Amino acid sequence: MTSDAILADLSVVEVSAFVAAPMGGMTLAQMGAEVIRIDPIGGNIDHGRWPLAPNGNSLYWASLNKGKRSVCLALNTPEGREIATALITQPGEGRGILLTNLPASGWMSHAALSAKRADLIMLKLTGNHDGSGAVDYTVNCASGFPMATGEGASPVNHVLPAWDVAAGLYLSTGLLAAERARKKDGQGREVTLALSDVMLATVANLGYVADVQVNGAVRPAMGNDLYGAYGKDFPTSDGRRIMIAAISNRQWKAIGKATGLSDKIAMIGPMLDVDLDDEGGRFEARHAISAVLAPWFAKRTLAEITTAFEGSGILWGPYQDFGQLVREDARCSTANPLFAEIEQPGIGRLLAPAIPLSFGGPAVRLPPVPAPRLGEHTDMVLAERLGLTMSAIGKLHDAGIVAGAKDH
Repeated sequence: MTSDAILADLSVVEVSAFVAAPMGGMTLAQMGAEVIRIDPIGGNIDHGRWPLAPNGNSLYWASLNKGKRSVCLALNTPEGREIATALITQPGEGRGILLTNLPASGWMSHAALSAKRADLIMLKLTGNHDGSGAVDYTVNCASGFPMATGEGASPVNHVLPAWDVAAGLYLSTGLLAAERARKKDGQGREVTLALSDVMLATVANLGYVADVQVNGAVRPAMGNDLYGAYGKDFPTSDGRRIMIAAISNRQWKAIGKATGLSDKIAMIGPMLDVDLDDEGGRFEARHAISAVLAPWFAKRTLAEITTAFEGSGILWGPYQDFGQLVREDARCSTANPLFAEIEQPGIGRLLAPAIPLSFGGPAVRLPPVPAPRLGEHTDMVLAERLGLTMSAIGKLHDAGIVAGAKDH
């Protein structure tokens, strides 16, 4: 990593699987931190997760572990656990940090590790606040959002693992906060985060808990309508579908101007006795507004709508599947500084994002770095971090305590 990276002096050990903790670790790695991911020999339970490349390698794993160093240890043996403990608790400023979403007990408990390094920082993700298990799917179903998604009475799950993603970002934020505090007071910390608490905080922060308590109201399922303002999806003449939204009065007026329907839309307010200059009024009148707008969209192709809306100030976008996103959306290409092409070992050439943050001043946004091959850095890390000789490392290989990329 370049010394200009904003987290170049930070070193984190990650023992994880699936989405949340790996995303937290990757977020730190993309800002320049050294992130050493420790896996059991053969890979953790997420190493073969879908989607897969034709050769069976996990595109999922490669995408969530960019920029990390990979070490494989026989964590089911005392020797493997001893090496992991040494890597986690190694002395040095910016070190002594563990990020995990796996059961952190026994040798990997905060008590055991902090006995080796008193100022250890440990970030631990659990399912529920009481330590019981939960995953994104079981947390999401309880959130209320599936009941408010779609149009009917049946719940609709979204495929985005929103709570895992949010938890990963909370973990990286919490880690940085704890490390900043340690620099001031020299104290280690065990920072815990429950996946269900991420969901609960988000539901409350968006006002839905208060809506129940204050108004006795439960947000209903209303299709793709924007709750509390005007927003609606429309089919186009060429079989596509677009979404428009108006939050501000300027955006609202832009819709009427671009479609040439301002006068017709203005008639709706007096007829329904609502104020169309108010978000709530537009929400109440959304069905009438949509009835006026729908024929305009139905007569035009996506390309014609794109031309009509260009520079208009309208908030809008086309619905697209993942294939259309990659093939048609310039934002998902090297035209966007976020992206670059990388050569991912075992998979091939891929379009990959850097971190979405862009830092001004001397700190640089690092280009995307491929994910490691499983165990790629085992020998290097043991030599650099623990001072083991190649002879000693060779003996560990022979005993089945460690594994490198060539062993998988």
